[in-house]
Amino acid sequence: MNFTLRKAHADDKKRIEELFIAMLESIYTEAQNGYETGYLNKFFTGGDDWICVAECNDTIIGYIAIEVHNEPEKFVYLDDISVSEAFRSQGIGSALIKKAESYAAEKNAAYIALHVEVSNTSALKLYERLGYSVRRNEENRLFMRHDI
Repeated sequence: MNFTLRKAHADDKKRIEELFIAMLESIYTEAQNGYETGYLNKFFTGGDDWICVAECNDTIIGYIAIEVHNEPEKFVYLDDISVSEAFRSQGIGSALIKKAESYAAEKNAAYIALHVEVSNTSALKLYERLGYSVRRNEENRLFMRHDI
């Protein structure tokens, strides 16, 4: 599978929102609304937070939203990760996460954190395979962490 990774541009928001809704609908049974209006703007201000997209044949097939936090210590939070259903299990999610890990190392972050829904067993297996471990069970979702 040939794909490239690149920094998202503001004009990618519509496709990112579509992938976000598709991800939610693959986890939950009820219809999903997607992001609140303006939520994605923080990723396009030129600050430390950004979105990396995976692209194949000029179509965005996946993305990862990356946030840098400084408290209690510097860490990177993987806000959302989504890969189009037709492209799953082809290494795209792993490549996106590894790109985020490289960025975290550049930023001298102590660790990377994320949340995953308990019902999302395929994502949980991916994160565990990449070295993430469950640190807290928060009822319907798990808090996972990977030290840099």
